[in-house]
Amino acid sequence: LALVSTLPDESSDDEELNKAIIASMDAEKVPSQEILLELSSKIITKRQCRFNINRSAVWEGAMRGFQRVSYDPNLMISVKFSDDMGRNEEGIDLGGPRREFLTTAMETIARSAMFEGKENSKNFALDSTALREDRYYNAGRAIAVSLVHGGPPPNFLSPTVFSLLVDGSANPAVGDIADPELLEKVKKVSESTTVEELEESKAPLLEYLANAGCLRPVQSIRDRELLVQDIVTFQVVHRVQGPFQRFCEGLKTLGVLEKIRRHPDSFKPLFCYEASLLTADQMDNLFSIRLSPEGSNKRTAEEMVVIFWRDYLQDAEEEEGPSKLHKILAFATGASVVPPIGFSPTPSVEFIHKGEDDYASTPLFPMANTCVNCIRLPLHVSYEVFKDKFDFALGNTHGFGRS
Repeated sequence: LALVSTLPDESSDDEELNKAIIASMDAEKVPSQEILLELSSKIITKRQCRFNINRSAVWEGAMRGFQRVSYDPNLMISVKFSDDMGRNEEGIDLGGPRREFLTTAMETIARSAMFEGKENSKNFALDSTALREDRYYNAGRAIAVSLVHGGPPPNFLSPTVFSLLVDGSANPAVGDIADPELLEKVKKVSESTTVEELEESKAPLLEYLANAGCLRPVQSIRDRELLVQDIVTFQVVHRVQGPFQRFCEGLKTLGVLEKIRRHPDSFKPLFCYEASLLTADQMDNLFSIRLSPEGSNKRTAEEMVVIFWRDYLQDAEEEEGPSKLHKILAFATGASVVPPIGFSPTPSVEFIHKGEDDYASTPLFPMANTCVNCIRLPLHVSYEVFKDKFDFALGNTHGFGRS
């Protein structure tokens, strides 16, 4: 016996009308990128809101920025990092620092006490401090801003949470319970085969059942499934209605929640985990290569390094899989995944020649300008040296070879 839980939101007539509208509008799936580009086109690019961020305390800086009286999500985000010693890093944010900030913010939200459960399928947790400080609202707002301002998707919420976001209904499973002690007790209830066993397994839960509003006499074993579903629904849905509603309010920023409800199939892959399929070939195709004029001495040297670049991508995939490719992407763009809205400008590969940038000889390490999504490669004549120096640069990303 399955019981669908519905959160009270609007009247039943309005709810049915909304569902009909959603169904008709989502009959033909619209790419999420198209939807987000439409929302981002309304951003005022000539005005900025500044976020001052320390990498060791990203969420604290994000909260200060979002709660500032002058903050307006319709304005461009400008991020300025300081290192752990407090020294200002060089460069004005034209994209890369913003993507890095939003990437770290999404990772921090996923790990926070506001959510609980499996690593890539989390539900809301009840955190009194987060409620008091309105962090759930700011988490929803940060996710909306990330999607529209070119950051990554959250990609960690459970299908149960996403279903609640879409129309307020969900059918959570026993596995959605994050509390291990409660989970074991509920499992014993679900495994009962007689009324006596059911009464015995229910006994340790009497106080919980009273608080949840589902304490009632058991008349037959058929009451077991209803009891289990009542417990799960209370624990996963009704217990956290406060956090959920504040999160939804934040997610309304820039019209994102409205679009989610109109196009759930388009947005579900952005909110619910899907394994990354990033490959060396995809990375190669993502970056445009800017070569010197054909027939020039510079062109000859560059074409050799292009081979090194592609070999490096292949070796990265074979040795460590997608994880290292994500690091390379982050080194060049500030984003470890391709943002749902895409990159602007298109990522590119350039080359550093002797005599350029005050280099009297071949520079040792690759350089990255995340503001324009550009990686600049030194013209080594040995692949082993190229690989070694690139690995070093990747391992020392913050404050090294980045602008």
